[in-house]
Amino acid sequence: MPFKLLDSLTLPGDPAKANEDSSGHFEHAALVMDGATPLGDPLMPGPSDAAWIAQFGARRLIAHLKDGDTPDDALAHALADADKSFTALRRHPIQEKWQTPCASMMLVAEGVEASEHPGRHEFEFRWFGDCAALVAEGGAVSVIGETIAKREQEAARAKQWAKAGGLVNAMARPELLTKHRAGRNHINSGRHWLFSPDVRVAAHVKRARHPLAPGTQLLLATDGFLALVSDYGAYDPGSLMEAVREKGLTVLGQVLRGIEELDELAETYPRFKKSDDATALLLEVS
Repeated sequence: MPFKLLDSLTLPGDPAKANEDSSGHFEHAALVMDGATPLGDPLMPGPSDAAWIAQFGARRLIAHLKDGDTPDDALAHALADADKSFTALRRHPIQEKWQTPCASMMLVAEGVEASEHPGRHEFEFRWFGDCAALVAEGGAVSVIGETIAKREQEAARAKQWAKAGGLVNAMARPELLTKHRAGRNHINSGRHWLFSPDVRVAAHVKRARHPLAPGTQLLLATDGFLALVSDYGAYDPGSLMEAVREKGLTVLGQVLRGIEELDELAETYPRFKKSDDATALLLEVS
């Protein structure tokens, strides 16, 4: 019961900078990844450490899944690959956790036939951070992942920090950069785990299993695209899926950027960047 790719979109937040989102798919699995904004000088070759971890992670996960790995084995092997590559290629060892390249992720892979649901297969979802999946079946749309809650928390933090001055391009302000680094120093501890060059991460991935019938549609997306729901309130999950199917992802990308252009100083919608990288895949279970 494979996937069919119906539509795809990836937009850089700033056309002059690297797109730090990535995606991958084949007939039995698909994923999106969102590299966390770098907070200092790069350690790895290439345009940015965030772009490196997102692109490397997506490639290795899809490669291991194509080789027949289960989702959990593919994740463990891809993390080991990232650890090996990072150790070999980095300019120097990290001194603080915030220097570690890391990424949010949403992965869906076909599983075995569901014994309790004839005609359906179990689909395995694995995720870190604030990427998400919208699943449309039988007139209902469900959300897998924590994007909306996490983005609400970030918006609240941005609103609080806005009292000290404008937010767009906040990374250029030393006091806000220091706060971001302090927050990033909590990755891969407690409840804050992300895809990164750290094999321990595999034990902390979030999991869900859903039986899906042929014709079910899924939207995998990074938080930059899902800001249409979580940040700007232009859609709810159901109306977003309807708009994607009727208008296409390119048009929705234009809607997204149009909202951000009208609020370029982040006064109506508090956020740390005018626009974030935005990536989405629309899939159908065949």
